[in-house]
Amino acid sequence: MAETLFFNALREATDEEMARDGTVFVLGEDVGHYGGSYKVTKDLYKKYGDLRVLDTPIAENSFSGMAIGAAMTGLRPIIEGMNMGFLLLAFNQISNNAGMLRYTSGGNFKIPVVIRGPGGVGRQLGAEHSQRLEAYFHAVPGLKIVACSTPYNAKGLLKAAIRDDNPVLFFEHVLLYNLKENLPEHDYICPLDKAEVVRPGSDVTLLTYSRMRHHCLQAAQLLEKKGLSHDPEIIDLISLKPFDMETIAASIRKTHRVVIVEECMKTGGIAAELSALITEQLFDELDAPVIRLSSQDIPTPYNGKLEYLTIIQPPQIVEAIDKLMTDQV
Repeated sequence: MAETLFFNALREATDEEMARDGTVFVLGEDVGHYGGSYKVTKDLYKKYGDLRVLDTPIAENSFSGMAIGAAMTGLRPIIEGMNMGFLLLAFNQISNNAGMLRYTSGGNFKIPVVIRGPGGVGRQLGAEHSQRLEAYFHAVPGLKIVACSTPYNAKGLLKAAIRDDNPVLFFEHVLLYNLKENLPEHDYICPLDKAEVVRPGSDVTLLTYSRMRHHCLQAAQLLEKKGLSHDPEIIDLISLKPFDMETIAASIRKTHRVVIVEECMKTGGIAAELSALITEQLFDELDAPVIRLSSQDIPTPYNGKLEYLTIIQPPQIVEAIDKLMTDQV
């Protein structure tokens, strides 16, 4: 086991897959000689050359379209968005091309492309650099969407995404890159369609993903410090499309209460879709309405104090759990 930073876990995954498969290459803005905006591709150009770690112009729609075309011809491109918000400029290429070409070609083309990069609310990055795009792309047919949350699953999920024959949107959080964790030295992958039970519990199911996984764990610790006996089961969704409804259902049948914690906006967010599915499929298992804890529906403020107030914090999770449990007594 070796202690590894989050961004280095992603770098290791990229390096190992490029060494394993000569069709894998990286492209994006400053991914080569600069090493990527968060150093996920640092020095890889020295090992693989400038054509496999390809610096592109500032033209997301163009290089995304080029990568999708390369995937159609048998290569396995990894697109790095310097910031995931910039990939809105490539929405047409990702939705109409990456998501649909396997279907509209009658299966004649595979689109093994990974689209990855940093997103989420950081530390005063401003509205345009604090985007959470998971809900934007959630309705697009043909895409797989995953959100990593630890160095371990970041490495295992990225390796699995690179090997997958479908387009994978791979969301990383800008504030998680310096997390540390001991990683196995042997090769491993994590399934792209499975949630993880992070903390077993019996009273309420917390469904979350990305950075909010860590906020939920902090909330569980706060419950203990406050002397509250509520026992939350925390599930990291990881797969945002498709949802792992088997794991989710097993937890809800045990706890009968659900709180969904997300950094996405409340209107049309991931929690909105997930709560609809839970209501459709598991209504008789619920002892209370599903609670959604989401970011406010406003552009993220630059001001640090206002930014803090726009997203869900651990004390708010504790308050929601306590109210839910108390009201049911």
